[in-house]
Amino acid sequence: MTVTVPGTESTDTSAAAGPTEAAGAAEALRPHAEDAFVDELSALAAADDRPRPARWRLSPWAVATYLLGGTLPDGTVITPKYVGPRRIVEVAVTTLATDRALLLLGVPGTAKTWVSEHLAAAVSGDSTLLVQGTAGTPEEAIRYGWNYAQLLAHGPSRDALVPSPVMRAMTDGMTARVEELTRIPADVQDTLITILSEKTLPIPELGEEAQAVRGFNLIATANDRDRGVNELSSALRRRFNTVVLPLPATPEDEVDIVSRRVAQIGRSLELPELPEGVEEIRRVVTVFRELREGVTGDGRTKLKSPSGTLSTAEAISVVTGGLALAAHFGDGVLRAGDVAAGILGAVVRDPAADRVIWQEYLETVVRERDGWKDFYRSCREVTA
Repeated sequence: MTVTVPGTESTDTSAAAGPTEAAGAAEALRPHAEDAFVDELSALAAADDRPRPARWRLSPWAVATYLLGGTLPDGTVITPKYVGPRRIVEVAVTTLATDRALLLLGVPGTAKTWVSEHLAAAVSGDSTLLVQGTAGTPEEAIRYGWNYAQLLAHGPSRDALVPSPVMRAMTDGMTARVEELTRIPADVQDTLITILSEKTLPIPELGEEAQAVRGFNLIATANDRDRGVNELSSALRRRFNTVVLPLPATPEDEVDIVSRRVAQIGRSLELPELPEGVEEIRRVVTVFRELREGVTGDGRTKLKSPSGTLSTAEAISVVTGGLALAAHFGDGVLRAGDVAAGILGAVVRDPAADRVIWQEYLETVVRERDGWKDFYRSCREVTA
């Protein structure tokens, strides 16, 4: 017997949202992708005349355009959400159009969460059906739970059942997201096997099952760099098509990514624009790339790498923090002194070993680099 969970029917509330809801979305510190880029998604939907899979808001071509950017026939500019190989995005989108789930794999800071959110927003118009994986994530977070007041008063019933985000996605034909899948205990991970292979979720307490409808799929993210990772079982891994998100290929790509994200975050925090901040962004990116790759950009000097990942996401955080310093305690122009403390905090995770590596890098590379004297002095000040 198949059950549709009450209260989980898919509805489009974008047109019906009143002033309170609209004001709430506008005031959100970090709006969901479908709210932040609603104009772009609407323009794509209007211009999209290609076939769409069941319950998809956009065609696969339009979803890829939304992530990678482009210009529509009416002149609307779609900003890129992901800077990287086009084929990676195309494979990810195509996977979601099949019956296989998508696993975005990569080292920390490679935009796995960012890409998964935007994929869900473009495909389903809702990126909020999310399970955040942790060491304490229970089965109920993936399957379903119970309203215990209802359960005690009336026993197991449909009214007492509380669907998980995955269950809601199944019954509504939406895209669910599971973040940090490898942080979830192995026995809880395997709860997904039946869901992904049989497209059903048994509810033995009711003698029923929730069956996925067309349009349902799942995006998971994972990395294997952090401690405390639970490897996926071979049975579960077979249910996913794995797409590896690489680090930015070139310094220019990484500078572009950091500049775009800092500008977006800065607008939400009402921080000043970065008219003269690109040079400092380039320095931060250069430092991070050289230290994580263990060699200077010209390939002449080998370096020791610190214990941290020094990801693009951390570079974004350093520059955003520096921009806030410049805005509130400076003249609004991003300078070396504004990013120096953030870089030190990102690089020196192990106070003993990483500090030695950082000081050696400052003295052998930064000190001798043309045009970096102010950067060297600022970093020396905060390091001392």
